[in-house]
Amino acid sequence: MAVSELSPTGQEAAELAADVRYHQYRYYALDDPEISDQAFDALFEELRALEAAHPALRTPDSPTQRVGGAIAARFEKTRHPSLMLSLANAFNPGELFAWRERLHRLLSEAERARLAYVVEPKFDGLTVVLHYIDGVFSLGATRGDGEFGETITANLRTVRLLPLQIPADRAAGLAAPARLVVRGEAYVEKADFARFNQRQLEAGERAYANPRNFAAGSLRQLDSSITAARPLKLWVYQALIVEGGPALSSHGEALAYLRALGLPVCPDVQRFTDDEFDQVAAYVAAFSARRHDLPYEVDGLVIKVDSLLMQEELGFTGKDPRWALAYKYAAEEAITTLHDIVVNVGRTGAVTPNAVLEPVQVSGVMVKSATLHNEGLHP
Repeated sequence: MAVSELSPTGQEAAELAADVRYHQYRYYALDDPEISDQAFDALFEELRALEAAHPALRTPDSPTQRVGGAIAARFEKTRHPSLMLSLANAFNPGELFAWRERLHRLLSEAERARLAYVVEPKFDGLTVVLHYIDGVFSLGATRGDGEFGETITANLRTVRLLPLQIPADRAAGLAAPARLVVRGEAYVEKADFARFNQRQLEAGERAYANPRNFAAGSLRQLDSSITAARPLKLWVYQALIVEGGPALSSHGEALAYLRALGLPVCPDVQRFTDDEFDQVAAYVAAFSARRHDLPYEVDGLVIKVDSLLMQEELGFTGKDPRWALAYKYAAEEAITTLHDIVVNVGRTGAVTPNAVLEPVQVSGVMVKSATLHNEGLHP
């Protein structure tokens, strides 16, 4: 229903919600607020009070519903619109150049002359698939087995960087497509992860092993208010379906379009022509050291053929797309000193041993403690 068709109260609520969503986008996504925190809080409270007085105006995509709280009996399954496949891996420059040679054999001479690549970080989080209908976030799921994923819509609604309505930036001058399905990665920044684990240990609770497990565990909570309290963030990196929007011819164009709609797209993306493939290899090598300076975990880079038409022509082999490759880096290791082992007893009586370590930098995080596994009993 259009805003003009609503009752005066309904129109006021819709306009308030649009204002709150816009200012949340400026604050969380762009880090460029237009109003003070006090002014935003007043706007938010005005919307909350109006919805409290008129509960029928409280919609699932209202900004006031970010706090979660609904209890799900179980996670239903969602069939993905297309298979969410994994990527073939490369671990050294020889395998990277071998992949390029395979592309050359599969493409015509004219296509090779137009061949280009997009290189972007391989985020280490939880893969999610997001559905928008007429600009409204309507469904979210995990990757699951690639064909079916767990439906976690309520939990994803609590992630601040996920726009509940698009376009999130009303200054963009874009209309929302009739249907949009995108793939992305939910993650937690390394500093937020370290702070959360420290609080868990101080409270005698279980700490998470790594940021990826933290993101996955947070989004699989049955109580979405728990998810809402976690410092989750999101990157969107692939347009799977765009209906009623512009005709997109390349992956780079798709990323630019998603960014214009207000979806969080990582800016750390590079494009190279086929003649510049030596630069691709050099970029991959240089990124290995630079990734530790990023605020989030990256375990490699993804190299994709830029042309969507060529992607379709190249197709798949087994479970892997021929047009994309994941270049994986070895996990970082560090040596430190074990000072003590402290045993924490949680509220449920679970006993968790924790190592007290000499502080050491690992992947940009200062590690001072680590959760230890109980020794297994073997015959």
